[in-house]
Amino acid sequence: MKNITINILVYFSLFTVVSAYPLTPETTNRGIIIERATGSIKLVDTARRILLADIDGMGDLSHASAVFSRDEQYAYVFGRDGGLTKIDLHTGNIEKRIKQAGNSIGGAISRDGKYVAASNYEPGGIRVFTADTLEPVVDIPAIYSDEGNPEYSRVVGLVDAPGKRFIASLYDAGEIWVIDLDDTEQPEIRKFTNIGLQPYDALITPDGRYYIAGLYGENGLAVLDLQHLDRGVRRVLQHYGKDEKELPVYKMPHLEGWAVAGDFLFIPAIGHRAVHVIDKNNWQEITRITTYGQPVFAIARPDGRQVWVNFAFPNNSYVEIIDVKKLAVVKRLKPGKAVLHMEFTAQGDEVWISVRDEDRVNIYNTMTFDRIGLLEADKPSGIFFSNRAHKIGL
Repeated sequence: MKNITINILVYFSLFTVVSAYPLTPETTNRGIIIERATGSIKLVDTARRILLADIDGMGDLSHASAVFSRDEQYAYVFGRDGGLTKIDLHTGNIEKRIKQAGNSIGGAISRDGKYVAASNYEPGGIRVFTADTLEPVVDIPAIYSDEGNPEYSRVVGLVDAPGKRFIASLYDAGEIWVIDLDDTEQPEIRKFTNIGLQPYDALITPDGRYYIAGLYGENGLAVLDLQHLDRGVRRVLQHYGKDEKELPVYKMPHLEGWAVAGDFLFIPAIGHRAVHVIDKNNWQEITRITTYGQPVFAIARPDGRQVWVNFAFPNNSYVEIIDVKKLAVVKRLKPGKAVLHMEFTAQGDEVWISVRDEDRVNIYNTMTFDRIGLLEADKPSGIFFSNRAHKIGL
């Protein structure tokens, strides 16, 4: 009888501990669609392919991006007008909105989920906030010396990195900064100078090993090995870039849209209808895949078996799919006028594609290439799903 009583007490004790954590609404299949013309976003359920809420009052979303909290409950949206907005994906409400700068082009969230950082053009620099309350933590002006005079640089390519680190490129200064926030009172900033002219965007490889900045002012890429910072920045692919242009460039490729699949990087050519395939073990080009138009985004399916590519005007009604094993285009689709962005669901079984000039988002099965869904949206651009919370650099 004594043992039975003890077992009953243990059972109720365990029940009390477990029930102390309230159940929360489902958020793991949430995403947002940017409606750039109206300063609004749509909250969607990616599993059921349905609209959950319209959220207005987001400011200038002409160059908007978003990151997510580790529990996927909150989205942090960075607007071009310097706005930083925290959205509750449970309720579809704006939790808090601040104007943190005059002109902002994106941001990142730290690996531990505690800090949100914004990269700014005006004033040039990086501002860090608590993820909980959006209270300011660190203000890092991007000041550099221009012929002996202090100047502010525009900041691009801001990403999170393993540890409490952010990495960014300074467009006007030609520098890469590695910022360690282990001590927020005195953050450690390691500056790599003379990395090349006008780094215009950057990415970090999915394993968190390499930070790669593209150069607008000269040919080549700047690569920083984050496991061996003492080796400094390495210049690679000196044939790639501005001097290779043979066609008018209507839209520069976004580096965060570069595909990394296995040992290969799939890099949109600038001024060419092609994708460069680079072996990241030696940073050599192994082949060049001809495409229907000038690529803007080349995005890898999560399993690394496909790369989906969209194009700049005048071929921006089309998308092509590259088979990674064959290193060849195997399918061309025509979603509609002005394809701007693509986003895979977590397992890569679906891809959502924004078709701006036809006010909709198309949903495709990535195995059959059939269109399996459609959502109406007002001039949609960026699509961001909450599973990004678990990926480095997104």
